[in-house]
Amino acid sequence: MPSPNHEDLASRLRNAYADGAVPPMRDGLEPQDADSAYAIQTINTRYWEAQGRRIVGRKAGLTARAVQQQLGVDQPDFGVLFDDMRIADGGTLDPARVLQPKAEAEIAFILGADLLDPDTTPAMAAQAVASVHAAIEIVDSRIADWKISFADTVADNGSSAFFVLARDGKRLEGLDLYSCGMVMEINGAPVSFGVGAAVLGNPLNAAAWLAQTLARRGEPLKAGDILLAGALGSMVALNPGDQVRAVIGGIGETNFTYGKT
Repeated sequence: MPSPNHEDLASRLRNAYADGAVPPMRDGLEPQDADSAYAIQTINTRYWEAQGRRIVGRKAGLTARAVQQQLGVDQPDFGVLFDDMRIADGGTLDPARVLQPKAEAEIAFILGADLLDPDTTPAMAAQAVASVHAAIEIVDSRIADWKISFADTVADNGSSAFFVLARDGKRLEGLDLYSCGMVMEINGAPVSFGVGAAVLGNPLNAAAWLAQTLARRGEPLKAGDILLAGALGSMVALNPGDQVRAVIGGIGETNFTYGKT
């Protein structure tokens, strides 16, 4: 049998949102084939844009060693954030909208200026930041049992699903993004711990990496974009009824409920 092409694999992933998770895509995608994986991601991004979804930013993924170890990979990736992926601070996520979700606490940036330079430095990224927010990303996988390779998660839009930002952001000046501590709670019990330095040494390093990568692809970050910089600690599986809260020292906190409204 011939191997499926990029269009076939993209369609397989799109259908999984409604039909359920699919096996790892080894029949048509080598585990470390980043070029093909991003080509598949782009096919679905363009498909969803044609369906009326609006891009509001990007996420950097696999930036924390703890999460890389969980997923068996050793390099960052990125995915697209659409407007309908945002959950209000203190809001609710219906379990029917995800397959096998996990939560991770992150630092998010909202940009006040474009980042067009393919050689963007962390200092240049810092100058473009309008506000800094505590965030929770709800990751999900359309690959059964999270048995993903690097290429699987890239093709699957960085295993993204939803995100929550603290309602009130802070100016970057004076914030300690390196040593700020993070605690994520589920139902009041601490379940994940981390620190800003876990994100490629500093979340601004992740912002610069993402800006460089997207500029070289001709899809640069723009003013107003939301940038999720990557997990500060391990991701944790969710169960219906869970109340999830992330607190990041000096930056703020945010929460949501995983259950029907």
